[in-house]
Amino acid sequence: MTISSHLTELKRKHEALSQRVEAAQQSPSIDDLSIVELKKQKLRLKEEMSRLQS
Repeated sequence: MTISSHLTELKRKHEALSQRVEAAQQSPSIDDLSIVELKKQKLRLKEEMSRLQS
């Protein structure tokens, strides 16, 4: 897998997590810990993307 394709995949996953976070924040049945975990996953992806771009 090239760096470019890996970055594209990471961006796709990051966007999917963004949508999941938004949906979870709208849902009263989702606990805060689940939302925090999703945000941590999203941050890890963003950090990896940043690392690969530099």
